[in-house]
Amino acid sequence: MREKVHRHLGKVLTGAALAAAGTAAMVAVTLPGTAGADDSGGPGGGTRAARQAGQGPDAAPPGVVEQAPAEGKQGTGRDPLTDDEIRRVEKLAVAGRLSATARDVEGDRGPQRLSVDLAEPEAAEADDPRAPRRADVTYYDYKNDTLVTKTVNLKTGKVEQTDAQRGVQPPPSRAENAEAARILIADPLGAGLKADYKDATGKELTSPDQLQLSGGIYEASPGAQPAVLDACGEHRCVRLFSKVRNGPWIDTRDLVIDLSARKAAALDRS
Repeated sequence: MREKVHRHLGKVLTGAALAAAGTAAMVAVTLPGTAGADDSGGPGGGTRAARQAGQGPDAAPPGVVEQAPAEGKQGTGRDPLTDDEIRRVEKLAVAGRLSATARDVEGDRGPQRLSVDLAEPEAAEADDPRAPRRADVTYYDYKNDTLVTKTVNLKTGKVEQTDAQRGVQPPPSRAENAEAARILIADPLGAGLKADYKDATGKELTSPDQLQLSGGIYEASPGAQPAVLDACGEHRCVRLFSKVRNGPWIDTRDLVIDLSARKAAALDRS
């Protein structure tokens, strides 16, 4: 197995080694936790399992799981946004021209949602307990590579501010990581990834759903990449950390996926 893996571009790595090697070259990378880890082993594991099953003289009483309290439709003060508030502000923020003209990561109508966060109060409202709650809803418009943030007043439902920026690249969303993997799988540069996946699982890699993905934004730096990646930073470009679900990491750090141009490229390491 090891000989086969090392013939391909993607080399199986441990999670710790891959995270350490990739951090310096990535922007805002978040590695997923180790999937499929067996936490039942080790000394005393059998005894612990027996006690959990209610066996033995030291058996603990069965635990009681309480149902979480119902979440209110409206939060108060600096409470986190409720699910209802998030759904509401998403609809309010995307309504109108943005919904009709923007495009998401797959090229469909409407912008790509990145995040919804509770907005900071205005300076004059900092100490006012009755200050209105607002939410910042951030989207990326792939039609013109623009980051759009809309601030919505949760009480009035009014969009109070719209901010559009170019050349600003926050971390990719889960949907963007999945689309980057989809583009890579379909590209000739994804051959190593697919070969390593088959070595690890015996199965063909055909979908991002077969991988556990984490990604970071790649921005062009002079002399550190082929010319095809010069637009990265203005374009939305992603490097992926790829992991077989419940399996090993596959090294795809030398590959960059330009989501704006929908192309993959290999970094020049010479």
